[in-house]
Amino acid sequence: MIAVGCDHAGFELKQVIMKHLEERSIEFKDCGTYSADSCDYAVYAEKTARAVADGECELGLLFCGTGVGISIAANKVRGIRACCCSDLFSAEMTRMHNNANMLCLGGRVLTPEKAIEIVDIFLDTPFSGEERHQRRIDQITDLENRF
Repeated sequence: MIAVGCDHAGFELKQVIMKHLEERSIEFKDCGTYSADSCDYAVYAEKTARAVADGECELGLLFCGTGVGISIAANKVRGIRACCCSDLFSAEMTRMHNNANMLCLGGRVLTPEKAIEIVDIFLDTPFSGEERHQRRIDQITDLENRF
């Protein structure tokens, strides 16, 4: 299952992506927000990231105006490796090399069509499992556990 969340600036894009997930028969959990009314992205970043970190959902998708703020907030949750991507190559490499578990996109940056392409690449690309990449991810986890 995929956790999906947004703030007001990402609400429209989240709606597009949820429809796309339904078309692909991908199960998801909508963690809010549920309207385009102004709200704070950190609230929904945490709620969505916790669904992933706690194992309820395998991966997460977050949307705000740029994707940046919501990615910063999501990365504060232990166990989350959230990336903000605006291109296909970065989305593929962040899964393949970084085993990112959350993708953050900007509703004011990307067209819906480009966002769908990026989401598909992110969801369809597995982690390579190569030792050098796993070693680097383990180093990130070690850093996380020091604080």
